[in-house]
Amino acid sequence: MDKFEYKNAVEKLNAWARAYYVLDAPLATDDEYDELYHKVVDFEKQNPTLIEPSSPTLRVGGDILEGFEKALHITRMWSMEDVFNEQDLKDWIVRVSKTKRDFTFYCEPKFDGASLNLIYENGALKQAITRGDGVQGEDVTNNIKTIRSIPLRIDYDKTLEVRGEVLIKKTDFESLNKEREANEEPLFANPRNAAAGSLRQLDPSITASRKLIFYPWGIGQNSLEFAYLSQKMDFVYSLGFLQPPMRLTTKSFDNVCELYDKFVQKRDEILMMMDGMVVKVDEVTLQEELGYTIKYPRWMVAFKFPPAEKNTQILSVSLQVGRTGVVTPVANVKPIEIEGVVVERATLHNFDEIKRKDIRVGDFVTIIRSGDVIPKIIQVQTAKRVGSEIVLNRPLTCPICNGELLDEGALIKCQNLTCDARVEASLIFFASKQALNIDGLGKEIVRSLYRAKLIKSILDIFSLTKEQLLELDGFKDKKAQNLIEAIANTKGSELWRVINALCIEHIGEAASKKIAQIFGLDFINVDEGQILELDGFGKEMVASLKEFLHVNKDLIAKLLKIIEPKVSKKDIVDNLLKGTSIVLTGALSRPRDEIKDMLEGFGAKISSSVSKKTDLVIFGEDAGSKYEKALSLGVKLMSESEFELFLKDNNLYM
Repeated sequence: MDKFEYKNAVEKLNAWARAYYVLDAPLATDDEYDELYHKVVDFEKQNPTLIEPSSPTLRVGGDILEGFEKALHITRMWSMEDVFNEQDLKDWIVRVSKTKRDFTFYCEPKFDGASLNLIYENGALKQAITRGDGVQGEDVTNNIKTIRSIPLRIDYDKTLEVRGEVLIKKTDFESLNKEREANEEPLFANPRNAAAGSLRQLDPSITASRKLIFYPWGIGQNSLEFAYLSQKMDFVYSLGFLQPPMRLTTKSFDNVCELYDKFVQKRDEILMMMDGMVVKVDEVTLQEELGYTIKYPRWMVAFKFPPAEKNTQILSVSLQVGRTGVVTPVANVKPIEIEGVVVERATLHNFDEIKRKDIRVGDFVTIIRSGDVIPKIIQVQTAKRVGSEIVLNRPLTCPICNGELLDEGALIKCQNLTCDARVEASLIFFASKQALNIDGLGKEIVRSLYRAKLIKSILDIFSLTKEQLLELDGFKDKKAQNLIEAIANTKGSELWRVINALCIEHIGEAASKKIAQIFGLDFINVDEGQILELDGFGKEMVASLKEFLHVNKDLIAKLLKIIEPKVSKKDIVDNLLKGTSIVLTGALSRPRDEIKDMLEGFGAKISSSVSKKTDLVIFGEDAGSKYEKALSLGVKLMSESEFELFLKDNNLYM
């Protein structure tokens, strides 16, 4: 094969791949494709400097990455306003009509996957970025080159951002989970999680094995001179991208509703997960005139599907014990498929809820599952009872350690600090991102170490050896060494992280930061009166902290000696932010943790929710319900840029 034959072979392979993966109309047999593919591989081995950028060999995955780099989108990726019924849709239409009464709807399915932005320059795929916060995401270019429905080259030489959804077919999702189950790996919760997880693999060859597909749903930066969005999308599809199963342009509201009903009826038949239909204004000039709110475009909405409901039967009820000892009842149900996911369990919340709904083992029930929401029981079909159903009584002893349970009404707790369930869950949290952030020490690794009796308490983590790790399944030399180094790297961690990692009930991140800031390393010796003086600390928090410090003082002292945490205790000078309650919302230009640290340095308290006691809400782009609640309560709002001016005007510096 010479240079010209090689180029022709690459073009032919790409045409065959497009016919197979995009058009669903194969032009060659598998044997023909494989034979030509291997000839291309042989040529490239002998001529590595002549490899074409569009060669199909580049889709098999490159070197394993250390991590993903952050990358900026050229133009913002917006969220969408959700509407849930025809009246909501009519209300949106009324708002659009105030700008222009006569306009065209452009409708397409809303696939439920991982959003991705593809950037093409001079006809070549330059970069692929996950949605992230809409302003920046993660660069996953190496991985998406393995997705056959994404062209590596397009017939368009100007800059073009193609937005879409990375998906996995329901059948491929089921096969993937069966394979993971056979390998004793954690199962993916749903196809969207599988797609997102596959997209973010550090080893591109794993991504290549996952049968991902890409469906475009929009464009960002472009120079396309079309009057209608539908025409722009027609052009995108002509470049070699997959087209959705149904689309519609119409001026008729009734036609929009008919297509929506058709999608609802066929949602189970369509190979990919959908959670609604997107309705957009088709005229590009009207889109520009309508513009954007702080959260989403005014010219489009997501017409969401009704939550999926199915009937099944409760086979038994299990009790789960969390890291703080709270016992949660979970219904084990006869397996049913809802939106492509096999559901076998549903939350029962607590025993007060069980009593209120009169839920019994053996009952036939209606389960609802919507988006990320954990399946829950919304109705008990009491008419189907036959008399053999079992009433669920409040437990008196822990299902794990048999210790006596404390019944606080809505919450039932195991008080035994050595209970296996509590210890295991607390170890998992100790290593998590919210706490000491020990890279490589995830849930399954912690469980393996605990069940192998290599760690029985948090202190045991620091005495692990490489040799011990190598005895466990799944550990090889590099993985074991990386974990040992990650554990060693916790030395010098911030004190608040250490306090938060201890799983003290009612003491979360904000309280941990306050304790570290005010008391420093001496926090283990503080008395009840000193704790009560802390702003925002109620009686429950004080009692919980006091009891924990009393019982675990020796353990904490040993832990502090091992980690030697960084103490940032300092006096806070009086300023306009000291003592204020601040909420952050929306996409901000700097990492949120960095902004929180700065505000706490001024003595502000950072809250996760807006209330009448909130003094200020600082918002970025795509602000959500917190922004709306602040408006309704009359809480002061500042954009990020306005807040920066406020700091400057008051001689406060970030």
